[in-house]
Amino acid sequence: MAAGECMPPCFPGLNYGHRAPLTTLLAQVPYGAILGGFLPVRRGYPGLFYGSRRLTIDTPAGRAQVQDGLKSGTGDDRSALRTIVLASLGGALEFYDFVAYGIFASSIAPAFFPSSDPLASLASTFAAFAGGYLIRPLGGVAFSHFGDRFGRRTTFLVSLVGMSMATLGMALCPSHDRWGLWATFAFVLLRLLQGFCLGGELPGAITYVVEMVRPGARGVTCGLLFSCASLGVVLASGVNVALSNLLSAEVMASQGWRLAFGFGGVLGLLSYLPRRQIQESPVFAALRARAEAERLPLLAVARHHLGSVAAGIGTTAVVAAFNGILFAYLPAYLIRIAGYPPKTVAAAVTVALVANALTVLAMGALSDVLSATTVLRLGAGAMLLAGWPFFQLVSAHGDSSLLLLLTAFGALGGVAGGSFAPVLAQMFPTRVRFSGVALAFNISFAVFSGLTPLIATGMIVTTGNPAAPGLYLAAAAIVTLAASFWVSSTTQRETV
Repeated sequence: MAAGECMPPCFPGLNYGHRAPLTTLLAQVPYGAILGGFLPVRRGYPGLFYGSRRLTIDTPAGRAQVQDGLKSGTGDDRSALRTIVLASLGGALEFYDFVAYGIFASSIAPAFFPSSDPLASLASTFAAFAGGYLIRPLGGVAFSHFGDRFGRRTTFLVSLVGMSMATLGMALCPSHDRWGLWATFAFVLLRLLQGFCLGGELPGAITYVVEMVRPGARGVTCGLLFSCASLGVVLASGVNVALSNLLSAEVMASQGWRLAFGFGGVLGLLSYLPRRQIQESPVFAALRARAEAERLPLLAVARHHLGSVAAGIGTTAVVAAFNGILFAYLPAYLIRIAGYPPKTVAAAVTVALVANALTVLAMGALSDVLSATTVLRLGAGAMLLAGWPFFQLVSAHGDSSLLLLLTAFGALGGVAGGSFAPVLAQMFPTRVRFSGVALAFNISFAVFSGLTPLIATGMIVTTGNPAAPGLYLAAAAIVTLAASFWVSSTTQRETV
């Protein structure tokens, strides 16, 4: 048989200069390598198909590189599940910090931003919170540049250590009464460093997991990713409940937030060791093996994918605004403005977070059945209708149970939260996916999430209506609805 002629049965996806029998190829590549057996691959070519794409490698060096990249699973369900969980560790710490800052904002305010006006002190605290989000796009640009050039794995490790050290430093930072303005400066600087490192975390995780599974399973995989990350939210709320029960009110106000941040920082450092087990994305490994990785990925995004970035910012808006409300703003709002007891708020928010995590997972699976864009529109539409009534009910202190209201609110927010990530990831081809996702994700969260506490507080001060933040949530939902109809015209067809 002539060289290059296909010998039946053969695998048509790898090109070694001649076609090799399937049995030969199976001896070279581990069974179920790409998906680790977690999601089905096309029968007959186990471990070599990534959805409907084929990997074409032309050189011995390229073959070796791809085989290294394909060692992401061991052929059982637990391998791929473990990979997704490890990828979500940084997101869990991010969500933990997000909620912890909101929960303890009223305690952080007098420690670093003392003022005779409690509302002004709280506003300064939320300004520092916003600063950590506003710097995230810069961190996302830095980490995604290296992620698109050299690989996803290394950025995971560096960003995790950086943000863990910053969180631990915030816990140990002396207060204003000891260091004066230097304490405020140091705390804000650590917050900015934390935000910079976090800029590459969730965008990197989204990029990584969608490259590990076939297109028809990205919804449930991203849902699992964000559900695992949401455990950080549940953990933060649980830590708050535990500290509230163990410490006196005076000690809780002065030291509770330090214990919470210290716990988060140590947890992040401990998670570094298991995260080292993560292997490189096989899709990126194939790209790098062909020497097709972008040298300046951000420049490529600016030249060819600005429409996708704009659409990505919009499709993420309602999720970012909802997270800013539920995770960071609502605990302080319910205690300081609506007047609910702290323990009642802590319990209700914890249940709402669990409801949100479960809904995110369910809606991620549903987005693989309907379509991620359809589920995203349903979630944005629901938030548009529910935002204002929700804040009217909780601010009125009526007969409605706070626990039931927050549970329903958390579940409703999970509809869009479980479907936006695959919509965002599919807008960019592999060679610039990390950069495109990071830019859109971080800008959207900086604007619609990081500024949420400041905007919501300002709306209440300006209007005198405690239900005013509901209008902000409705506005973000309108942005997402509008952007969702633009997605089809900007989405890029994937190529390895």
